[in-house]
Amino acid sequence: MDDPNFLSLVPAIVAITLAFLTKQVLVSLFLGVVSASLVLWFQTGDVSQANFVEEFFIPALGSQDYAKILLLYLWCLGGLLGIWEKTGGALHFAMVVGGSIAKGPRSSMLFGWLLGCIFHQGGTVSTVLAGTTVKPVTDRHRVSHEELSYVVDSTASPVATILPFNAWPAYVATLVVGTVPSCFPDTDTSTSFFFSSIRYNFYAFIAVGMTLLSALQAWPLLGRKMSAARRRARDTGKLDADNATPMLKMQSDDFDPTKQHAAGYTPSLLDFLLPISVLLGIAIIPYMLFDTKFINEAFMACLLSAMLLAWLRGMRVSDIMEGFLNGCKTMTIGAIILGLAVTIGFVSKELHTADYIVRLVGDNIPAIALPALLTLLCMLIAFACGSSWSTYAVVFPIAMPLAWSIQSDPTYLSICFGAVLGGAVFGDQCSPISDTTILSSMFTGCDLMDHVTTQLPLALMAAGLGIVCSTMAVAFLT
Repeated sequence: MDDPNFLSLVPAIVAITLAFLTKQVLVSLFLGVVSASLVLWFQTGDVSQANFVEEFFIPALGSQDYAKILLLYLWCLGGLLGIWEKTGGALHFAMVVGGSIAKGPRSSMLFGWLLGCIFHQGGTVSTVLAGTTVKPVTDRHRVSHEELSYVVDSTASPVATILPFNAWPAYVATLVVGTVPSCFPDTDTSTSFFFSSIRYNFYAFIAVGMTLLSALQAWPLLGRKMSAARRRARDTGKLDADNATPMLKMQSDDFDPTKQHAAGYTPSLLDFLLPISVLLGIAIIPYMLFDTKFINEAFMACLLSAMLLAWLRGMRVSDIMEGFLNGCKTMTIGAIILGLAVTIGFVSKELHTADYIVRLVGDNIPAIALPALLTLLCMLIAFACGSSWSTYAVVFPIAMPLAWSIQSDPTYLSICFGAVLGGAVFGDQCSPISDTTILSSMFTGCDLMDHVTTQLPLALMAAGLGIVCSTMAVAFLT
């Protein structure tokens, strides 16, 4: 579609509205895709465009993006979780290390916050690893799944943009290079600009700080639903609301560490630490030394190292394979939902949803207002598309030359750069069709829409404070 219009927003509106109204995420995402085919049919007059399977599902689910989801999250992460269930490795780590830190709800959520910061490779990696590891600890101390999913989600993508030893700087650099030739003449300079602009990524800093204060129960404004979830869990021990339907039902209550592994196998800290060290080592070290990314290889090596270690420590091959297959089975619903989310993202690109939203803003903007408007724009686009990276791809090439044309000042450009970074992270973090939102709720055992509705007020507070900070930065620093 060459000329996007209001109809470009229809699939996102349908999916998000139905998700909030019905709490049926699978149905909502599916109907969002179906509505996109009707939009195409209406605009082109070609009835074949109404074939949503041919137009959207096959191209999206046959894409490299979804192949990575199946490889990484269904096989590697699902298999890894199954192996850890057999070895008891993750639970043993949580009990030994988390147990030495966690003495109550505050300290157990602090443990989750620390893990979210440690696993800073990106939203999806952090949510799965932190959620899986910390859940047994927080469940023992009556931390509601709504609270835990917020801590895990709000220390995922936000942390990845302020501790960017990951793929984010290189990706953004490819988007901005050449947009302002004097500031972004090549990718190395663009990457350096990313690092120098981190201090103006106000939303990410505030979101991570608010999450820490919330974890320590020192932040007073939680919102009605989150406050109710906290009281329910502390007073009654009910970690989920009565009508909650978690996507992934993991064991949570009354853990007996001696029974959470295969018969005859003694769990060790090495069962958890070795695979995690392999994952982080392969993901981080080549990137820092050679600017080379081996994310896919890191996940595969992580799984294989867990399987090999279990075998070397005496576990039968049949038990290892049983754990692997059981872990993959638990990820099936998540893979379906992520497949629908990928398809919605493909729909947004085909209908140029983000381009239409950007066009609405125009370019007649006062200098002091631009960072705030960029933040709001990115919040809206990322919430509608469910992806911060897709939002970056649309907004950065437009926002950077626009900011430079309004005020030719590197500091002003950095403030606008930080506004785009933070605004897109907000939308990615809060959208019910975002993979990080889905995975955060999945691996903390939380109902997806309960996670979205309890997290949103807190994230909006952080976004509002970030907008105020970026506006003040323009007023006093440029």
